[in-house]
Amino acid sequence: MQTEQTENVGDWIRKIRLRRGLSQRALAQMSGLSANAISRIERGESSPTVTSLHRIAAALEVPIVDFFETGAELSKVLVKKGGRLRTRGEGVLIESLGSGLPGQMLEPFLMTLAPDSVCGEEPITHAGEEFVHCLEGKVEYLIEDEWHILTAGDSLLFQSEQRHLCRNSGGTDAVVLLVILAAEDTVRLAPHDHLLIAGGKGE
Repeated sequence: MQTEQTENVGDWIRKIRLRRGLSQRALAQMSGLSANAISRIERGESSPTVTSLHRIAAALEVPIVDFFETGAELSKVLVKKGGRLRTRGEGVLIESLGSGLPGQMLEPFLMTLAPDSVCGEEPITHAGEEFVHCLEGKVEYLIEDEWHILTAGDSLLFQSEQRHLCRNSGGTDAVVLLVILAAEDTVRLAPHDHLLIAGGKGE
């Protein structure tokens, strides 16, 4: 079993927020989350969902990978299997596969989705590109109005300005390699419309 890191995602969110000179209430207003949610995340009492991470990162004007920092800028980063920084939401585990390069642009993650889990409350958009490679199980990606089914060995590359969301509607865990091209831009939640997330549960 992998060991949990003593310094969690909430610690880094708090540090970056303080460096920006923002109160929890100010960050809550900027991200669209409640002040109580920000407080619980920073104290480690609640793990942020994928959507929440995007919202907070956009509000703080940093890439998501900054929430998984080791505290040092390096020219190379080796991450052992048992030493990954990670955060867990409802049915979704996100593990950082490397952070700490100065001006780092790529955000590599390993994402594990439990059966019937959805990695976000609503489709989101953000600047840049995403690459997804399914390692185990089956994962479904919604991009705009089209669902794409990936099974082990399948890959998906897309411009992330398109609204997107993923889910695992299968009966076993789905494990995917997720690589995001970092960009400083404001996350825009897709408006509610006719989309129906069938067979999944929100985080």
